[in-house]
Amino acid sequence: MRKYKHLFFDLDHTLWDYDSNVRDSLSELFIDFDLGSLGNPDFELFFDAFQITNHVLWEQFNKGVVDKDELRAMRFKEVFTRAKLSVSKIPKELEEEFILRTSSKPKVMDHAFETLDYLKSRYELHIITNGFNQSQYNKLKSSKLDSYFDLIVTSENSGFRKPDKRIFDHAMLQLKTEAINCLMIGDNPLSDIQGAQNAEIDQVFYNPLKTESKISPTYTINHLSELTTIL
Repeated sequence: MRKYKHLFFDLDHTLWDYDSNVRDSLSELFIDFDLGSLGNPDFELFFDAFQITNHVLWEQFNKGVVDKDELRAMRFKEVFTRAKLSVSKIPKELEEEFILRTSSKPKVMDHAFETLDYLKSRYELHIITNGFNQSQYNKLKSSKLDSYFDLIVTSENSGFRKPDKRIFDHAMLQLKTEAINCLMIGDNPLSDIQGAQNAEIDQVFYNPLKTESKISPTYTINHLSELTTIL
């Protein structure tokens, strides 16, 4: 096994508990904006519609099909349509309020802090995320993850998106290091694992749901705590 110096982490779904934090935020918004009165009072239908829509839009963003502004402009229009709510009555501040509330939520994935405590004394830790600057920095601060990481690379501050190898090259250039010294840890087979492979960086596929993938990573784990057994 290589002796690594730099560990690159994805943020959403890998360290920061995206699904739980989004659910909490949407639950608040559903009540505060009385969204159930706009056609369907079922929050679970609304949440499911968001999950499906958001996943599709982020996959399109990762592939360069839509940009940041298009993603945010389209998101709740498509969610409302899918959830059978009146699109014409979407509160104008809903998207902005969603971003602000969600990025302030503190939940992290199981064993995140214990694992990072173990790794921090042994490696230099960094973030490589396709998220946007303000929201990702807010997430790191609100969850108290920020103190663990030296370099934060986003699609916005680098100009590139995973799986484009250039976002990894950008990080290595900032750190004045080479691929052989680095390891990428993330939950997305395409953006994290294939992306790191494109940059010739070893990878850890964090796969808590044990989903099947055609991509073969260097390592696979189902719990973050398993990192302590391979690092």
